[in-house]
Amino acid sequence: MADVTIWTLDWVPEGPRGFVRDLRLRWACEEAGLPYRVRTIAFDDRATNHLDRQPFGQVPYLDDGEVKLFESGAALLHLARKSEMLMPRDAVGEAQTLQWTIAALNSIEMVSVPWWFLNMTKAENKDLTGWLTQRLAHLECIFSEQQFLAADRFTVADLLMADVLRVGALRKFGDRPASEAYVARITARPAFKKAHADQLAQFKAADARRPSAQPSSSAP
Repeated sequence: MADVTIWTLDWVPEGPRGFVRDLRLRWACEEAGLPYRVRTIAFDDRATNHLDRQPFGQVPYLDDGEVKLFESGAALLHLARKSEMLMPRDAVGEAQTLQWTIAALNSIEMVSVPWWFLNMTKAENKDLTGWLTQRLAHLECIFSEQQFLAADRFTVADLLMADVLRVGALRKFGDRPASEAYVARITARPAFKKAHADQLAQFKAADARRPSAQPSSSAP
């Protein structure tokens, strides 16, 4: 039996499928060849039914033997320490991977997620739009000069950055060909395709157990 257990929701509406963040952990395990299993908690009452494991009522969270983690970034770094495929073992490569993993979360996602929410609700925030535009412009310059973020090869930093970027913000502020090529290249990896397909299949199979559920674009 696999030691690594990834916890996610048992079902979500159609809109978030393929984007729920347990995908990041599935993808990392697939890249590293780490055996894992997926277990679920109920979508209903999801804000309060697992606060003992995730104090904000979110998914994913991860079990690896005695190690128990919430937050996808923390879980990814834990998995990266188990496989050189995800993070180099030399000091320079590891440091580069770590800094770009944190940058994906702190410099990009923490701007792009609020922007996405405001965009979905038709609310305008020019300051936030300007901030995100600037961050994406900096990334475009980087991706114009290099194929990967760290150590001249794929690492967990690329996995996370590509997942953060693929939600669609790239196309909202003009063409960013280098960034789009980067996302396309990273998400063309077989490990991503399998993890993505497996998540979609899980939620699709759960539809049969929720006959009264109506598809929705609402995020979980």
